[in-house]
Amino acid sequence: MEAPEGAGGELERGRPGPSGSSDASVASTTVNILERIHYEPVPLSARHHDRDTTEPISFYLSNLEELLAWKPTNQDIFNIAVMPLAKRLPSLESQRPRTLVCHDLMGGYLQDRFIQGSDAQDFFTFYHWQYIDIFVYFSHHMFTLPPVCWTNAAHKHGVSVLGTFITEWDSGAKVCESFLAGEESAFRAVADQMVRVAQFYRFDGWLINIENLLSVVAVKNAPCFLRYLTEQLRKHVPGGLVLWYDSVVQDGELKWQNELNEKNRVFFDSCDGMFTNYNWTEQHLNQMLPLVAERRVDVYVGVDVFARGSVVGGHFDTNKSLQLIRKYGFSAAIFAPGWVYECLDKKNFLQNQNKFWSLLQKYLPIHSICTLPLVTSFCIGCGNKRFSYGKEEDVGSWCNLNVQETQPLFVDHTQDAGTGGWVRSQICPKDAWHGGSSLLVQGTIPSDAKAVSVRLFSLQVPSPPKLLISMVYKLEEQSKVSVTLELMTRDLQTCQIGNISDLTVQGTTHHLEPRLGPQCDPPEPGIRTQLQQQHHPVLESHAFFGGCGQQSSSGWAQHCYELELQDCLLQDLSLKVSRLPSSLQKENFTCRLGELRVLDAGSLSAPLRAVCSLRAHHFLWRRGSYDPSFQDLQLYLSVTLQWAYPMEYVRQFRVYGRGVVCHRTAVPSHTEQPHLIGLAYANIYRVVDLAVPPICTGKHGRLEFLVQPVTKEGFAVDQSNWGRLVLEYTDETHTQV
Repeated sequence: MEAPEGAGGELERGRPGPSGSSDASVASTTVNILERIHYEPVPLSARHHDRDTTEPISFYLSNLEELLAWKPTNQDIFNIAVMPLAKRLPSLESQRPRTLVCHDLMGGYLQDRFIQGSDAQDFFTFYHWQYIDIFVYFSHHMFTLPPVCWTNAAHKHGVSVLGTFITEWDSGAKVCESFLAGEESAFRAVADQMVRVAQFYRFDGWLINIENLLSVVAVKNAPCFLRYLTEQLRKHVPGGLVLWYDSVVQDGELKWQNELNEKNRVFFDSCDGMFTNYNWTEQHLNQMLPLVAERRVDVYVGVDVFARGSVVGGHFDTNKSLQLIRKYGFSAAIFAPGWVYECLDKKNFLQNQNKFWSLLQKYLPIHSICTLPLVTSFCIGCGNKRFSYGKEEDVGSWCNLNVQETQPLFVDHTQDAGTGGWVRSQICPKDAWHGGSSLLVQGTIPSDAKAVSVRLFSLQVPSPPKLLISMVYKLEEQSKVSVTLELMTRDLQTCQIGNISDLTVQGTTHHLEPRLGPQCDPPEPGIRTQLQQQHHPVLESHAFFGGCGQQSSSGWAQHCYELELQDCLLQDLSLKVSRLPSSLQKENFTCRLGELRVLDAGSLSAPLRAVCSLRAHHFLWRRGSYDPSFQDLQLYLSVTLQWAYPMEYVRQFRVYGRGVVCHRTAVPSHTEQPHLIGLAYANIYRVVDLAVPPICTGKHGRLEFLVQPVTKEGFAVDQSNWGRLVLEYTDETHTQV
């Protein structure tokens, strides 16, 4: 199952048209530009770009003046989230108790401020999204704007993202006095700007954290400010939220209540909910019940994972807090779960992260995915290497939360009665199919069982008429087990399954048998495969079945499934690990999942899009050390590439460069393969310090940039639809050394 030849080793998705050409909604064009090298600094905003490298960065607003003066500029585009808030069930509007995570990590804006990622080795990431509803990015800057990578990762999983407005101490009191103690127009101007900022950068609202005294006039206007902010946010940001932190009471005194009561209820009644302080007891929870009525789930009971002060639980005992909160039906606000990163050995971060959330899992209701396609390689947005089709594409630590893909449910289960059966699923960075990690599933099938099933995803998706599923996996050597998928469905009216050659039905759980692709290997021992040869010109042209039934030299195997369903609701997707018929005793197994794809076959008939309007701007040239191979100083280029492509159809872009040559008039032929520069997750990418050979005397340098889309279904678009920009450049001041 090796990747075919071509740029980057990508599977290319093409669709023959009537004349055999690729069908594209917009024809791809080549852009040619000529650039004269200048070594002066480029006019890039220090707010939006790193001073040393010009890499795009996320930022905050330090004070009220910066907020009121804020206006969007053409350099803001890197900070605009491109992932819309995914639909999932239950929705945030349901009355099920919710879970909020407040991310407070070492002051914020660490490696996560680098929008295109960094090479940090010890990187904090969060990937238990299916258990939470709201993510708050917190810092002690006055207006904390969530770094765009967090918004994209959260939205991909259907989680709302809030920024933080905080005022503290005497300086905070002066700020509040300046806009709350005056005319109504003053606090409305602040609220309007907060709404504009959230709307423009596409996050979902604000946590209001006023931790200072308020004057009589200011505290009187505070509920009016909250109501106006909430109303305007709902009007301009679908699903917008405003939450109030329990600190100031109705007479303006700074006095944490650790509960909702009559002293702070006026603020609760003026917005979408309250985040309580952390030093509560069970008595506080009980006292709140008569006050909240139908808004019980709008009370987010604060839990400090650092266990500062007199709190219930904390650290690895945070489950004790959750147990009490859920007993009374309240929502939970988990503050600073980065404790596992800050206070424990960073080398064991993944293990500690898994332990922390597995202890809470009993009290964290899960959410179901509601839309297709579901495509994931289980990458959590960081790694020690970067893989593509199971091969190392780049070596060295990296982190970029924009890269994070849809995360599964995680299982850690031991059978009762001492049978010895157990199963665990966890993220593992040692090997991957794409990105930096895979899902490692380990366990033991006890001697009295034939198989174990591991739930991967909860779904609430009306099935399309034809469903395509593929799984890439790897088994440890000597494993006497086989691996397949189980799909559970529920009747919408009468769930019908017909014309399926590769599906065995047992009640509402369907044990999927793989459809073998062209030129495939024979089925593995113990796997029943009923194969009916059918011609699927559309599907095969997409290379969906191209690697099915085959195994790569690195041990990865791919199974593909094809289903026709009618009036069915997809409910659960699980991995089934079965003992082979020759196995009679309990079996240990280790299986690594590299990729899962669940696709609506009908969506693959949509026309391909081409990258268009590719352009380059904000050039920065610099000379480095002497390069003996060229007998000259090394030349480096930083430049921003920007293009047009509908983001609703794309998973990522692969940005390539191809050679620099010297020429006079004739355009050289390019036989070399383009090399990967980086991955983009928006229609823009900043190339930073690309080493190019110096210009030959009296000639131009020539460099090609290529932008390749990878569709949401996981197919890399063929070269006819790539964006292509040819850059010719000359240095009139250049002299050879």
